Amino acid sequence: MKRTFLNRILLIMVALLTMACSNDEEGQAKALTMTAGKTLVVFYSYTNNCRDIVTMLTSQIEADVLEIQPAEKGQRYEANNYALGTQLLNAIKANPNSASSYPAIDPVATSLTDYQNIIIVTPLWWSQMAAIMQSYLFSFGPQMAGKNIGLIVSSASSGISGVVADCKRLVPNGNYFSQNLWINNSNRSNRSSLIQNWLTAINYNSVSAIHSPQQSAKQSSAFYTLSGQKVAQTRKGIYIVNGKKKLMK
Repeated sequence: MKRTFLNRILLIMVALLTMACSNDEEGQAKALTMTAGKTLVVFYSYTNNCRDIVTMLTSQIEADVLEIQPAEKGQRYEANNYALGTQLLNAIKANPNSASSYPAIDPVATSLTDYQNIIIVTPLWWSQMAAIMQSYLFSFGPQMAGKNIGLIVSSASSGISGVVADCKRLVPNGNYFSQNLWINNSNRSNRSSLIQNWLTAINYNSVSAIHSPQQSAKQSSAFYTLSGQKVAQTRKGIYIVNGKKKLMK
């Protein structure tokens, strides 16, 4: 009788431990899935440096791309010691809460609803975010609330703290990744490895979003453990497949 009673107690304890582990796995999977959502790369490029960065970035991750264009074409923002660029920035700085302060951009049809991750790639103008990108974020920044925000800044040499401040002003409720990426004239030739290291640093590669340029469609359905490790053969348990959790029985 005593042995039967003890066996029942042991069975109950095992069941409770199993439920606890299951809940832990569910919690981990949920955290990873949040980062594994669809990614949008938004960029503006004046000298093509940001365009090159986006090309390199999208060779390493799966993402949709949206290019922001000024409504008025052919402007030389750098002419006369950046006279026009400075004028646009000063107008924003004087009244940052007014839509009329921001230069017009081409209409944007891309909806942000389906994207969990948004990576903003922008040039730096006189220690501030380029006015054209500020125009986009002024209009669409509120729709980025609760989304994961990454920031990549291209500049000649100036630090990016001003651009970071502009981004957080325009997207105040975003979930910013732990680090921003600064690509400048001194490290531009290493941008591929810089991007790869940045993706690792912000834990973007904890899910199956990263792929190599040669990755096939079949490979993109690979199985990953909840800790982000790719597995060749699955067993019973929960795995991450294409950014979603899957229970293998």
